[in-house]
Amino acid sequence: MYKKFEMEYAGRPLIIETGKMAGLANGSCLVRYGDTAVLVNVTMSKEPREGIDFLPLSVDYEERLYAVGKIPGGYIKREGRPSNKAILVSRVIDRPMRPLFPKDYRNDTSINALVLAVDPDVLPEVPASIGASIALNISDIPFDALVGSIKVGIVNDEIVLNPNLEQREKSTLDLTVSATLDKICMIEAGAKEVPDKKMLEAIKVAHTEIKKLCEFIDDIKKEVGKKKIEYKSFVVPEELVDFVERHASDKMAAAIIAKDKTVRDEAVNKVDEFVKEEYIKEYGEDKYLENKVMIGEALYKAEKKAVRNLVINEGKRVDGRGLDEIRPLSAEVSLFERVHGSALFSRGQTQVLSMVTLGSSSDEQELDGLDEEVAKRYIHHYNFPPYSVGEARPARGPGRREIGHGALAERALEPVIPSKEEFPYTIRVVSEVLSSNGSTSQGSVCGSTLALMDAGVPIKEPVAGISTGLFTKNGDTSDYTMVTDIQGIEDFFGDMDFKVAGTKNGITAIQVDIKIDGLTYEIIEEAFARTNKARKYILDEVMLKAIDKPRKTLSKYAPKIETIKINPSKIGDVIGTGGKTINKIIDETGVKIDIEEDGTVFISGVDAEKMDRAVEIIESLTKDVELNQVYMGKVTKILQFGALVEVLPGKEGFLHISQISTKRVKKVEDELKVGDEILVKVTEIGKEDGKFNLSAKELMKV
Repeated sequence: MYKKFEMEYAGRPLIIETGKMAGLANGSCLVRYGDTAVLVNVTMSKEPREGIDFLPLSVDYEERLYAVGKIPGGYIKREGRPSNKAILVSRVIDRPMRPLFPKDYRNDTSINALVLAVDPDVLPEVPASIGASIALNISDIPFDALVGSIKVGIVNDEIVLNPNLEQREKSTLDLTVSATLDKICMIEAGAKEVPDKKMLEAIKVAHTEIKKLCEFIDDIKKEVGKKKIEYKSFVVPEELVDFVERHASDKMAAAIIAKDKTVRDEAVNKVDEFVKEEYIKEYGEDKYLENKVMIGEALYKAEKKAVRNLVINEGKRVDGRGLDEIRPLSAEVSLFERVHGSALFSRGQTQVLSMVTLGSSSDEQELDGLDEEVAKRYIHHYNFPPYSVGEARPARGPGRREIGHGALAERALEPVIPSKEEFPYTIRVVSEVLSSNGSTSQGSVCGSTLALMDAGVPIKEPVAGISTGLFTKNGDTSDYTMVTDIQGIEDFFGDMDFKVAGTKNGITAIQVDIKIDGLTYEIIEEAFARTNKARKYILDEVMLKAIDKPRKTLSKYAPKIETIKINPSKIGDVIGTGGKTINKIIDETGVKIDIEEDGTVFISGVDAEKMDRAVEIIESLTKDVELNQVYMGKVTKILQFGALVEVLPGKEGFLHISQISTKRVKKVEDELKVGDEILVKVTEIGKEDGKFNLSAKELMKV
């Protein structure tokens, strides 16, 4: 049955329609916010997936270019694989929802958000996130949490909720917050050095508005929500938990204590093997094979319990560090001669190599999506190869994790990248994770800052990144222990990965992943304080000792770029018919030429003389002939009563026979021939047609 619900959310009408579309989905709703419309459908498999120890949840945010009145480019004329933006939005929807499903639920579950129409003033990711929460709540899928999402900006130091296009362009903050009535579930932010205090204030303002939305979702759920199904529980049987506890508890507590990840993993594997052998001795191999997955999960729980007990009850960490102690750090720059900029950054066993390449404007990445943005001149890519975690498997293309981590590092550094006017290069940074033991995304932030400075990119401030972890007693956020600089095992078994990047002045990026039902303001405030202190330590003690400021000169192997400004009306003169003129310049000089609509011309190359020649040609093509100006011209055609002389490329004037010489000239051919160079002065320019007359005679001494 069709139902329509409406509320005012952050100053705009939010309309939810149910019972009209996609009737075969477990839950469905159409979200209208402004003129933006997103259809969200959730589905669930009838049976659980056997043999897994995780929630098989998939989230797909699907962009359709008809939503912004565009036809896809290329030969096929249909959308292909998801854009990076679509993948990032899918992750933002997934992160707050996943921890709120029942821990013992194993049915395949899918969330699909289809963008149908986009209002430039209303980004579709907010309606998509809201729709995911509503569709899950009104479905028969076992999900009961009321979750809302909102965007936050700061314009002229004022906090703005769900900012419109004009406000987003002026904003110093791009923050997404998801929350329940009581707690914050997810934070994702890009910022222009926003102070910790202002960031916390923005989160609190967002939460106040989200609470209204959660109450609205609850009303919808009460009216049209389906009865939740009874699902097959995958809780580990108590007898298996007891068996593993008896045989592994003490051994696991000893095995996890090691500074080296490899040593620790080997010790834990020995405990796992011991438990397996003991179980087979007691119950037989057939029984072991029957319960193999559950035994594996019980061992996981035993390791998790050992790590958490160490931190919470003993105030210790597996590698012996203090709770706020950062692992050993090192940094090195200029590792490779031919690369435009390079840096190696290590934090414990996490090691990232960042490489910078500088290119011309034509190297900018073109974007074909639903945003107003059409090109990027700063690009960050992140690679996470199998060898970085000691695994022997083929390398594949970047997955959602790699795209997400690369985008986080890109967002962290974007606020300090110089403008195109200051530094007319396209900049690509690639971070290669060589070794991973936690927080590689923040390692790539540090390494990339160093590589950019090594490349001579005049960044406004150096940026560092760090993460904090959280250990609560049974999810109770009033009783917790926080640790700084988490490594892999603390990420796996902890309740939070709170990543913050920024300069000494403020925050540039945040990404928060949690495994509990949410965070309190107290936890967020402490995480900000810890990451602020750690960032400054990393900058002062390691990064700025490796290189304290951007190099004054670029690598000799980097392209050189000259920028000149021409009258926009002259762009056609430089390009020529069918690109004939510009291609001729490129062929002659070997440079790259990029021209923007405002008349800015970028000339890039490696040979300074050839670049100067290209500049000279372009300037001459776009110069206007000036009255009384003297030029060295070239004779292009002999006429009966004079000659045509080219004084600037493509600009010919008429030299009358009487103006060729101080002496009497009977025939033009007696004095001039095609190709001769002659010094001439512009004596007259027609007001209507722009045609001009020349004189050589006026320049000759009598």
